[in-house]
Amino acid sequence: MTSGNAKTDAAINRVFGLLQEWDKGNKTTRGRILEEFIANNQGKTAPELELEFAQAASLFLTRLTAWIRLTYMLGTCVNQQLQAIQIFLSAPSGHKYLGEFLEVGGVLTVLEILGLKQAKEADKAEALKLLQTICNAGRKYKELICESYGIRAVAECLARSKSEETQEQCRQLLQMLAQGNPKYEVQVYKGLIALLPASSPKAQQMAAQTLRIVQPIVAEANPNIVEPLLGLLRTLHLEVQYEAIELIKDLMSYEVQKLILKRLVELLKATLDETVRRPQILEDTDVEKMSAPLPVFVQQAAAAKTIGVLCRESNETADKLIQMRVVHNLMVAMGNSAHADSQRQGSVTLEYLCRTFPIVNETCRDAMGENLYIMFMSNPDSLYSEMDAIQCDVLRSNKVNIPGLAEAAD
Repeated sequence: MTSGNAKTDAAINRVFGLLQEWDKGNKTTRGRILEEFIANNQGKTAPELELEFAQAASLFLTRLTAWIRLTYMLGTCVNQQLQAIQIFLSAPSGHKYLGEFLEVGGVLTVLEILGLKQAKEADKAEALKLLQTICNAGRKYKELICESYGIRAVAECLARSKSEETQEQCRQLLQMLAQGNPKYEVQVYKGLIALLPASSPKAQQMAAQTLRIVQPIVAEANPNIVEPLLGLLRTLHLEVQYEAIELIKDLMSYEVQKLILKRLVELLKATLDETVRRPQILEDTDVEKMSAPLPVFVQQAAAAKTIGVLCRESNETADKLIQMRVVHNLMVAMGNSAHADSQRQGSVTLEYLCRTFPIVNETCRDAMGENLYIMFMSNPDSLYSEMDAIQCDVLRSNKVNIPGLAEAAD
């Protein structure tokens, strides 16, 4: 019995010695204490932490939360402090630690780290991991983060971050905040839509990727998703284009389908109007010639590609597109001699429609003339490299207007 008491007394003395060293120590001393704590306590349960601290672990957590509130703007040992707090909050059976952290406004402090310009990316990533741990504790904790303007803070961090690790942690957290959180799922959804026009291609890719997961949760598709989503088709980053097309495919089962199809057909043609003035600007001797294709041309080519993907997925969708004059507009894109990829994607998609729908095939043969039609059907992939200016003009000025397929079949 005496031996047990002696051990307890020794443990208490050691812990109070540690706390006293913390209280009197400078940042170097505290940094060392943090490093030792992190190294020795990863993965411990709450009872194990209490044993380590002689049933006074909360006294150390209180010191951590107080110091981080004082120093997070200065960047003093922020990463180590967050890692140490994470050990407490992620400890099995450590619900009381989470309560203590939240009581002192811990969520607001962590969210503020995300918005600091001077904060290191590694510190932001660690802060996001801590918020994920809080999310995992249940719905009311997700709501608490959202009530603290957490959705906006995380979305802005994702848009501005230069680190893929930080961006991925943001993406994961936004996804978590949308799942099992009916009160705020629509707010997360809208936050993701707002990220689609971000200047960071990685942020665009992640927003589109996460929208594919969140869209079924919110059930109804917001019409405001259409324009920023189609704006992604201007990208030169194929991974962004891929996610955009996949999301467009998913949205075909929602009410926005008609609007998306209509806008895709328009993008095949309307882009040409924007380019009329562009060459005059480029003629200015003070303006450097653009080496990259115009975004409107990239979007035109991507629209033709997307339409091809949608037509192969569903004949019903293809029928709707034909009634929206997609054949006429695909031929216009094929005639855009200023951008080979528009011509190629337009040709490949139109060739599929010709082989699938006899009425499209007959109409294209009549509109193109026999020679151009044979060239087109024999090798749509390389047609752009074989056409002359007159043939391009024939395609651009076509008057094709196919009636609805049901009407044509009568």
